[in-house]
Amino acid sequence: MTTAPTVVGVIGGGRMGAGIAQSFATAGSTVTVVESGAQAAAAALDRVATGLRRAAERGALAERAEDVLARVTTVPSVDALPPHADLVVEAVPEDAALKARLLAAAEQAVGPTTVLASNTSSLSVTDLAAALTRPDRFLGMHFFNPVPASELVEIVVAPGTGADTVEAALGWTRCLDKQDVVVKDSPGFASSRLGLALGLEAIRMVEEGVAEPAAIDDAMRLGYKHPMGPLRLTDLVGLDVRLAIAEHLHATLGERFAPPRLLREKVARGELGRKTGKGFYTWE
Repeated sequence: MTTAPTVVGVIGGGRMGAGIAQSFATAGSTVTVVESGAQAAAAALDRVATGLRRAAERGALAERAEDVLARVTTVPSVDALPPHADLVVEAVPEDAALKARLLAAAEQAVGPTTVLASNTSSLSVTDLAAALTRPDRFLGMHFFNPVPASELVEIVVAPGTGADTVEAALGWTRCLDKQDVVVKDSPGFASSRLGLALGLEAIRMVEEGVAEPAAIDDAMRLGYKHPMGPLRLTDLVGLDVRLAIAEHLHATLGERFAPPRLLREKVARGELGRKTGKGFYTWE
C-alpha cells in the first residue's frame, strides 16, 4: 500500500495551498507551509483549521482536528523549507515568473531527491522546468478546489520529467484517496482547457442575453448531469483566475479562448465570485 510522503512543503497558504496542506496532514504527513508575514501565516493556519473542523463535523476525519493541525507549521520563506522534504508543492497565483523564481529557490533549499511540483492550472510545466537544475524531479500536480473534497489530481508530465518522479506523484495522489489523470504538458492541460471552453461560452450566452446564469447552469446540471453549472463553477474558481487562464490560452491557442467582455468587466469591478461575495451569483 502506498504511504503518504513523510515531509511535505507547500509554497503559498491561500485557499489552494491550505487545502493541499490539510490533505497531506490528514494523510499523516508533516507539512510546512511557506507564507511571508505573521498575518498571512496565521490566516493560512486558520484556513487549515477551519477545513479540518468541517471535515470532523462531516465525520470525514479519523483523528482529532487538533492532532492533525499539530502536524502543520509555517515558515516565512522558501529558504526555510525542510531540506529533507519528500515533496514540495508550489501553490501561488498564476504568474509564471513568480512560480519559476520560487521553484528555483525551493530547489536550492531541499535535497536532490525531493520532488518539486507546481499546482498551476494552465501554465507550461516545461517552461517552469527550465528554471530548475533538476527538471527530472519536477512535474505538475494540479489539485482542484476545494482540495480536501475534490477527487481529482491532474498529473502533468513535461518532456524532462523522470519516470520515478511520475510514479512517486501517482502514489502520493492515491494515498490522499484521490484519482489521478496523467496528461502531457500542453496549454491548459486537459481539465482547464475543456472546463474553460464551456465556462467562456456560458459567459458569452449571459452577455448576449440568451438566458440567466441559473437557467444556463440548470441546463448543464439537469440535462447533462454536471454536478454544477459552468457559471456557478466559475464563481467558485474565481473570475480573476478564469480570466488569467483565458488570457494565457488565448495567447497560446487562439481566438476560441478570447475572454468575453463581461468577464473582464466583472473582474474590473471586483466581482470575483464567492471569495468577494458576488460574481454571476450573490454569495453570503
